[in-house]
Amino acid sequence: MSDSTRAARIWYQSFVDPAAQAPYVDRLRSRLAAVAAPGFTFDVHGIVPPDRYFHAITEFRCADQAIQAAITAEKQGYDAFVIGHLQEPGLIECRGVVDIPVVSLGEATLLYACTLGRRIGLVTISPVFIPWHADQIRSHGLEHRVTGTTAIRADLARFMLAFEDAAEYAALRDDFATAARPLIAQGADVIVPAGGLPALLFAREQPFAIDGALVVEGIAALAKAAEMAVAMHRLTGAAVSRGGIYARAPDGAVTDYLATRGTGQEGSAGAPPHRTAPRFDPAGA
Repeated sequence: MSDSTRAARIWYQSFVDPAAQAPYVDRLRSRLAAVAAPGFTFDVHGIVPPDRYFHAITEFRCADQAIQAAITAEKQGYDAFVIGHLQEPGLIECRGVVDIPVVSLGEATLLYACTLGRRIGLVTISPVFIPWHADQIRSHGLEHRVTGTTAIRADLARFMLAFEDAAEYAALRDDFATAARPLIAQGADVIVPAGGLPALLFAREQPFAIDGALVVEGIAALAKAAEMAVAMHRLTGAAVSRGGIYARAPDGAVTDYLATRGTGQEGSAGAPPHRTAPRFDPAGA
């Protein structure tokens, strides 16, 4: 089998506990299997403890674990690494330490949304993330395409219930639609569920629209972006530009990082003593 047609394995890094948040992880695996093209397999990995406290220090820990996981994925022969979190913790660092494609839910969803409409609105899962997404939007150069960000209030427990309980799903959907309407009134014709949890939750509605504005199905968009990244890597030999912020880290820098952080196996939970690079360019939350 030629390199362009051989089966591809993609490491999908989630930021929930596969046991404690089984309703999400089980559905995520099913959704990825359903949308995957022939010859592509997505292996979902989680972290323990999960991303359960909405704060910058938690995202900092998630970035550290994502970097370790990306290194492990490449060593294990995966064809691409996926950051399944809209805040895309560790994206810059991951691209700087591996030579396989690294694709993130945030970037993939936002760029795909640009092909669906002219103005984009984000609905995030907590007000904490509103300024975070403002930095993220600037880092991707999308200030003139994004109308703004609003928020609902939903923690992990509420989402897990909504995956299983029809009444809670309806209540959360209503909250989401209510938060989206001010963005639509400002001209947004595409709405991004800003998080892996709402992206998967609302994937059951195809298509999903609120007052005429299309809601992006982020999980499918991410899966297809990852598949394209693998295909282009095989066709061109390029995974990322090394001429700028994604310059390849020196081997010694990676060795030093791993020596202070551990093995990068799923479930490691150390917090890094310092950052290897800014989370966003020029400066993210």
